[in-house]
Amino acid sequence: MLTSALSVLVLWYTFWAEAENSIELPELLVAANGEVIDSTQAWQSLRRPELLELFRQNIYGRNPVDKPQDLNFELKKVNESAMSGKATLKLVEICYSGPGGKGCIHLTVFIPKKQKRPAPGFLLICNRPRDENIDPTRKVKSHFWPAEEIVERGYIAATFHISDVDPDEHDRFQNGVHGIFDPRHPSRAPDAWGSIAAWAWGASRCMDYFETDGDIDPSRMAVLGHSRGGKTALWCGATDQRFSLVISNESGCTGAALARRKFGEDIQAINHDFPHWFCENYKSFGGREHELPIDQHMLIALMAPRLVYVASASEDDHADPLGEFLSCVYAQPVFDLYHLEGVGASTMPGEHQPRHTGHIGYHLRKGSHNLTLYDWNCFLDFADKHWKPARHAVEK
Repeated sequence: MLTSALSVLVLWYTFWAEAENSIELPELLVAANGEVIDSTQAWQSLRRPELLELFRQNIYGRNPVDKPQDLNFELKKVNESAMSGKATLKLVEICYSGPGGKGCIHLTVFIPKKQKRPAPGFLLICNRPRDENIDPTRKVKSHFWPAEEIVERGYIAATFHISDVDPDEHDRFQNGVHGIFDPRHPSRAPDAWGSIAAWAWGASRCMDYFETDGDIDPSRMAVLGHSRGGKTALWCGATDQRFSLVISNESGCTGAALARRKFGEDIQAINHDFPHWFCENYKSFGGREHELPIDQHMLIALMAPRLVYVASASEDDHADPLGEFLSCVYAQPVFDLYHLEGVGASTMPGEHQPRHTGHIGYHLRKGSHNLTLYDWNCFLDFADKHWKPARHAVEK
């Protein structure tokens, strides 16, 4: 109890110190040619592509391929009586090939029976152990992916494991999609994609499948992840506008948190500990955050005019909860172009005081670094509110 209270006090103190000494962030609505962006047309045609290119060049890297020409889907199993008859289970293999061989993503999908179809849903980018968190038999259950609760709320529960796309280890990009698609040169380009971009690519291939399944409404699918998965979800949502809701849970450095705050994990530390996550160019900004031409509020802004949700935990200083919240605040000008409310506050809310009214959702959960049932219920509440006009009645 004392630790939690002290953590919140530190966050509040830091917030007010920040108000007195504001962070100098790169201009969100000024293009490289000096043009002030004052319309949605200018944002979409000029500034948004500029920012995507800066993120590719300096942080996440550049994909050598988007949708493979030979991408194919194989339905390996269908169980109409999953979850004691409450859901239909589909096990799908998403397969592709490239110069370096073949790859396959194993997608698990539970579709609620009480919801008229096509149904909306959530795709989890799973970075926790597969057997403990995404068991399709449901003999093993975890709040990290509470499939039963998601289905009970009327949503599709879908997930894949990041290792299907690329192993989460520094193997010098020999395995996974890097080994399959990267050009065979003696050395990689300094802006070649890292593992975060590869996992985001995998989530987009799941969306390719969703568009073919008549039980799924691809216009109401959310992509979400926790920690490194949250970083991945944000980059996926920025590059793939088919996802109508993008959710980052405690993604921290190079996720939702502002780099220029240098609070908790920073650029130098994350590249040292996880050298395979980002492109080589990003390593040069360790200790030089203020020289980055971008910051993470711009990543949040790239979701506009779609829905985006950022979640933090009060004891997760490593992920910088305040920096995550401030990214939501500083992304507001782009949502203003669309006449949309963003996070709707400039003061960080307290624990368990979620903000769900605008197109940027936010909550601060009490506790440490984790993805919990409380977080999921907040995400589901947010979807209930903003997808309400499109929600279908229960089948009679």
